[in-house]
Amino acid sequence: MYHKTTNLFEQALACLLLDDPQQKVEAVLSLQAGWLAGKLDLNPLSDVMPLPIPGRPEKPELVDARDVPRRNFASLKGRLTLVHAIAHIEFNAINLALDAVYRFQDMPKQYYTDWLKVAAEEAKHFTMLSDYLESHAMSYGDLAAHNGLWEMAVKTDFDVLVRMALVPRVLEARGLDVTPGMIKKLQSTGDERLIGILQVIFDEEIGHVKIGTHWYKTLCSQRNLAPEKTFLRLIEKYMQGAKFGPFETEARIEAGFSQQEMDSLLKHF
Repeated sequence: MYHKTTNLFEQALACLLLDDPQQKVEAVLSLQAGWLAGKLDLNPLSDVMPLPIPGRPEKPELVDARDVPRRNFASLKGRLTLVHAIAHIEFNAINLALDAVYRFQDMPKQYYTDWLKVAAEEAKHFTMLSDYLESHAMSYGDLAAHNGLWEMAVKTDFDVLVRMALVPRVLEARGLDVTPGMIKKLQSTGDERLIGILQVIFDEEIGHVKIGTHWYKTLCSQRNLAPEKTFLRLIEKYMQGAKFGPFETEARIEAGFSQQEMDSLLKHF
């Protein structure tokens, strides 16, 4: 389907709607390659459809976050539960990056290069985690998962500035806060393969948050908005009750947060 058009937005939507994870991964990598080779155009579509549900397999069953299985890092079963949960986040992240391409069709060319890079790296992360599960006789979809990531995509589908603020700079940045602690807990297990996977994800997610930060601050500048005050206002408006902190300050600053912004987050959350 995604080979029949040279329109980037049509191809991104076709990738978004694919249900099968492996097909989606392959389609994303093909889409990025086509874009980088200059084979795709940026002609905006006349209609951009809302997507309350993106392309996803029937399983995992989606449940409230409080009902997701708990994980104990010491046992293999606990580590597989952890990997399944992260694989679900990464699968959602592929769709989120594709939606950032498809939904916001009046951005500069570099914006699409950036978000296709994110989509391709999220596809790589999902594949690494999926392969880990498969090597232990388990598959993505075997456990329940929650849908919080895509709910935020729907909440922010009306404005690219709000999307850049709340998806990369809140949801993805949360991954920067928690991953070092997970890696530290895993050290005693000797599971070097999983530690290596999480380290790759952590390093590349810094770049994803940095991309979100760049476009968020660019959009704030265009609209004459103060980035730090606007960020706090958007969190308070759209994410009431969300849990924040403790923060991995060094990684967040590398990803484009200012020290003043970190001070504000610490004070408010």
